[in-house]
Amino acid sequence: MWSGFFPMPPRYIIFWAILLLTCGYALWRGRKYEQIAALICVAATVVSVSMSSPLNQRYVGIEAGDLIVDCTVLIAFVFLALRSDRFWPLWIAGLQLTMSISHLLKAIQPDLLPIAYAAAERFWSYPILAIIAVGAWRSHQRQLREHEMALT
Repeated sequence: MWSGFFPMPPRYIIFWAILLLTCGYALWRGRKYEQIAALICVAATVVSVSMSSPLNQRYVGIEAGDLIVDCTVLIAFVFLALRSDRFWPLWIAGLQLTMSISHLLKAIQPDLLPIAYAAAERFWSYPILAIIAVGAWRSHQRQLREHEMALT
């Protein structure tokens, strides 16, 4: 049970469950790139939560903490994509770029509705986690095939 200052809404419980299951699976079955991506996601989420604005001021202006986290994660994902021999890191870097651009949209259009800004910033987290899970699963399947081929 959440023991924080405020009750945890169901959407946060769902996100944390998806985050921990996906990243746990990537750490368990993935290669180093899947594991690094999982660690980046967990660290970014923890830092983002710790840097959040007060609830009544969230997404009214540019979220400086989220901007810093998103740009740092973008740099990490681009670096990961450049080092990896797989295609999936390019997708997560591209989706992270989309999330990072949401801050630019708020800067250009200050009267952008807070809900639209929040949706633009947070929505792509779910596809990123799905791509990491698929990457870890495919990596594990590839390792199994290679192991079977080595035995024959």
